[in-house]
Amino acid sequence: MITPAELNTFPAPQFWRRVFCGMYEQLVLLGVIALTFLLPNLGLGLLFGVSLPSWLTFLYLYVILGVYFVWYWTKSGQTLAMQTWRIRMISSGGFNLSRRQAIWRYVFGSLWVVPCVVLQWLFELQKWQIIEMLLAVSLFLWPLSIYLHRVSPLLRQGLPDRLGKTRLVELPKSLVTLK
Repeated sequence: MITPAELNTFPAPQFWRRVFCGMYEQLVLLGVIALTFLLPNLGLGLLFGVSLPSWLTFLYLYVILGVYFVWYWTKSGQTLAMQTWRIRMISSGGFNLSRRQAIWRYVFGSLWVVPCVVLQWLFELQKWQIIEMLLAVSLFLWPLSIYLHRVSPLLRQGLPDRLGKTRLVELPKSLVTLK
């Protein structure tokens, strides 16, 4: 068992580790969305011919994904993708996040949607262009915010972690055990 003080000494994951973890996370989230969103909504549409308005669909997805992240971050500090890439989210003291802290971290972590909405509005992007932009911003531009943190490269945190008073740390291979 690792102590919070020991966790606090681990370095922050570097840019490419964050990118690859984000890519894997999006694959996992496709499954989460399929189970919690597509199946119920397909059922409503096929059985009753009803579909949710777009704003309610967005809100529903935002809450579902929030529950996913908050549950994992408060339970073990790691989502499934973070476990694979040996990344763990901790509070500033090295402990697991409280529910309130995890919710705020989720809110700050989802702020990347704001520039996407602005870009979509400015350039009137359509269909696949919107998806390409969302992927580019979430996978590459948002992780670049670690370079705005002018501290040692081993301690750099992205904007959501600085705002949420959390840290991402890279766990050493020696701590990872297969169960």
